[in-house]
Amino acid sequence: MLAAFIAAFVRGLAGFGMAILLVPLIALVIRPGEAVVVSNMLGLLIGLVGARKVWNVGEKSAGMIGGLAMLMTPLGLLALFATPPALARVLIAVVAIGAFVMVLLPAKPGHAPGSLETGLTGAAAGLLTGFAGMPGPPVVPYYLRRPIPREVARASMLTVFLLTSAASTTAALALGLASWRDALFALLLFAPVLAGNHLGSLAFGKVSDPVWRTFVGFLLAASALMAVLRLFG
Repeated sequence: MLAAFIAAFVRGLAGFGMAILLVPLIALVIRPGEAVVVSNMLGLLIGLVGARKVWNVGEKSAGMIGGLAMLMTPLGLLALFATPPALARVLIAVVAIGAFVMVLLPAKPGHAPGSLETGLTGAAAGLLTGFAGMPGPPVVPYYLRRPIPREVARASMLTVFLLTSAASTTAALALGLASWRDALFALLLFAPVLAGNHLGSLAFGKVSDPVWRTFVGFLLAASALMAVLRLFG
């Protein structure tokens, strides 16, 4: 519950990061596949809170990315449950490291992503949602490496993550990959997630843009380090 609270606070502040922090920790006590399912259920529940507001603030690209991601999520989910747990942990760690490296790449001032880049981002986000519960690695660099207002970037990311959480949860239920225990676990963790997200959203309105972007980079670095340490552990 403490981990869920902290992860949700980070989500409220950064606009992402709940799954990146929560999945590896939950996977310490349940199988990686179940951890992804629970995380996506929590993402759907918290994403519905304030959904209309973030939709109105975010870019139109969020709808396209989220829509494509929803189509690809079931494929990622099937791949996850067909992969041995040990290998799944390795691949999830690689995903976390890749996200950090991508954000370190030079920004592209004035760059306007085309349809191809937007489509590839959506497809990758969907596959990673199903496989790792982490749509962030392709989505965060898509918005953070461009000089757009942080409010727009955050709202766009939250919109995408709501759609991917809905797709993953629906696919898990339809494919019989989610159990009543997963749903119960998610419901038990929702109260600390709701509280953490609320406090994180309040903090977002009080930090400057440079501080916010620095925090996002630090978050990705910390998640990558945590994933690597867990592998060696």
